[in-house]
Amino acid sequence: MAEVKVFPLCCVVQSYAWGKVGLDSEVARLVLGGDPQALIEEARPYAELWMGAHPKGDALIKDNRISQRTLGQWIADFPGCLGSKVKDTFHGQLPFLFKVLSVNTALSIQAHPNRELAARLHAQFPEHYPDNNHKPEMAIALTQFEGLCGFRPMDEILGFLKNVPEFRALVGNEAAEELQSADGDPGRTSLALKKCFTRMMNCEKKLFIDQLNMLVKRISEDGERKPSRASTPSCANMAAGKDTSRSNGELLLRLHSQYPGDIGCFSIYFLNRIVLQPGEAMFLGANEPHAYLSGDCVECMACSDNTVRAGLTPKYIDVDTLCEMLNYSPAPVSAKIFPCVRDNSDPCVYLYDPPVPDFTVMRIQQYTVSALDSAGILLVIDGEAIATSAAALSDITLTQGSVLFISANESVSLQLTSSSGMTMFRACCLL
Repeated sequence: MAEVKVFPLCCVVQSYAWGKVGLDSEVARLVLGGDPQALIEEARPYAELWMGAHPKGDALIKDNRISQRTLGQWIADFPGCLGSKVKDTFHGQLPFLFKVLSVNTALSIQAHPNRELAARLHAQFPEHYPDNNHKPEMAIALTQFEGLCGFRPMDEILGFLKNVPEFRALVGNEAAEELQSADGDPGRTSLALKKCFTRMMNCEKKLFIDQLNMLVKRISEDGERKPSRASTPSCANMAAGKDTSRSNGELLLRLHSQYPGDIGCFSIYFLNRIVLQPGEAMFLGANEPHAYLSGDCVECMACSDNTVRAGLTPKYIDVDTLCEMLNYSPAPVSAKIFPCVRDNSDPCVYLYDPPVPDFTVMRIQQYTVSALDSAGILLVIDGEAIATSAAALSDITLTQGSVLFISANESVSLQLTSSSGMTMFRACCLL
């Protein structure tokens, strides 16, 4: 069967507690679209759809005429399907993991280690860090998608230290004044910011519980006096120090309701709040602090499941490692939106090409999926078509939620069977 190089996949669903439940979840809707016989449980969280060959979620090959049962087994038997450069560079492994996420409640305050730290953490604590690989990742919004990403500009953090006394109590006057006196010097700012964040994350539990309760009470009372509209705040409404009943007050109350008594609630005064519209993306390199808060996205990352967490989670937390590893470089929200560019060779393809070799994502609205010198995974977000390829055993019906593995140097032609067109995402590795 070595000549079969294009085939459909049945992918693994992860039911983490933070996921949207039932058909409120884009993950569940895609699963049902790809398999109308699938049973969707209305109370089950459908958090992530894993499309790849990671051992924790190795995709099944849907065609029973292929003897290999999983994508990982197929690649192990036919590593040439990756493309020669990818095969040699990544030692015969698919270098990326493709996902869809449906986020109902906040994910943890977290960051991902670089390769060196990943290897060390895996060697020391394999039960908490299951891979020795780094995990840069990119999220592309399918719906309005909200997250925290990177440290805020200095004027915003200093504004919160001045106007949110409960926040300043956790950081401490000494560290706060040191940050203020850094006076724009990048080196001093980074060190002072690290000191402030570390002081907050390590403060005595009774102190932060008392301060959090005081802040929640103050914001709640202010909100009762001056009710705010329920619309999503714009970046202009997130100016320095303006919490109370507006964007940061609403967010703090929401996080506190999801994770009561968690130090991570205060992270909103350090980290940028970012709201992506459909098609917008953010890239999270090594050591970038972040948390996803709500919405649905396509996500692609290096093939790894390593995450260092320090708040807003019931999972294992490693505050010391997180505080030591982070990138303490302040930047505005606008710097965190990762651009997509139109492919010069095809106006129907938009590229999200991050500064790492492991993966690239394409958003495709066209009738042919071109051959690349890389294996790829294709996800249909909407639309219907018949897919034809010389490398497939037979024509393949594509609907919302269909997932297709395409070996390197193989193309797929699409004959649309719906009038509304198609939207697809393709993960690959463009070396």
